Amino acid sequence: MIDLNADLGEGFGRWELTDDERLLSVVTSANVACGFHAGDAVTMRRVCELAAERGVTIGAQVAYRDLAGFGRRAMDVPPAELAAEVAYQIGALEVFARAAGARVAYVKPHGALYNRVVHDEEQATAVIDGVLLADPALPVLGLPGSRLLEVAGKAGLPAVTEAFADRAYTEEGTLVPRGQDGAVISDPDVVVERSLGLARLGEVDSLAGTRIEVRARSLCLHGDTPGAVELARRVRRRLEESGVRVEAFA
Repeated sequence: MIDLNADLGEGFGRWELTDDERLLSVVTSANVACGFHAGDAVTMRRVCELAAERGVTIGAQVAYRDLAGFGRRAMDVPPAELAAEVAYQIGALEVFARAAGARVAYVKPHGALYNRVVHDEEQATAVIDGVLLADPALPVLGLPGSRLLEVAGKAGLPAVTEAFADRAYTEEGTLVPRGQDGAVISDPDVVVERSLGLARLGEVDSLAGTRIEVRARSLCLHGDTPGAVELARRVRRRLEESGVRVEAFA
C-alpha cells in the first residue's frame, strides 16, 4: 500500500505552474501551496474544491515566506516567527478546505524548509510548534530519519515517511541538492521503476550507485516536472499492475 502525493496549487495570479485538475485525477493526496512560496487565495480555493470533488486528501504545504525564490532559498527565520507562519498557512488553507466540504488532513514542508528540517532540530521544532498551534492531531509528512519526524513523534503527531522517485539520494538517505548534477531524474522509465522499487521493497539506488533503504508510506510526484501528468499516470498504472494498492495515508 502506498500514497501518491503531488505539490499542487503552485501558481500565483495569472501565472500557472501545475496542471492541478489532471493531476488530481491520479494522485491520492494533494500538497497545496499556502501562499508563502506559491499559491494565492483563489488558487487555494479552486484546488480544494477540485480535490474534494475527486476524493483526494488535502494537505498544507508550508514554506518559508519566499515567493520570489519559490521557497527554495535558504532563510534564517526565528523559531517563534516560523511557528506562527506555519500555523497561519495551515489556517488559511483550512478555511478553503472546509468550504469545499473537506479538511486539511496533514502538513508537509516545502523546498528549503523541507531540507532544513531534515537536520536542524530548532527549525523542525518550530514547524511542529506551528502544526500543534493549528491542530494538535495533524500528521506530518517528511523524509525518513529526519529531525522533523522525530520531533513530530515526540509531540504525539503521526509521523509519515515520504520518498521521491524523481530525486537522487545520497548514501545517507537524504536528497541530493538540486544544484548538483544528477539531483533530478528526468528519464520517465527510470522514475517509474524507482517508484516500484520504493513501493514494494523500500529500496532505491543512491547517486553513487549503492542500494539504500528508504521505507515510505507516501511517494511524491512533482507537479512542475515536464510531462508530470502522463508520468504520474504511468507510475500509478505500474504500481497497480504490480499489486501495490494506491491509497491515501490520511
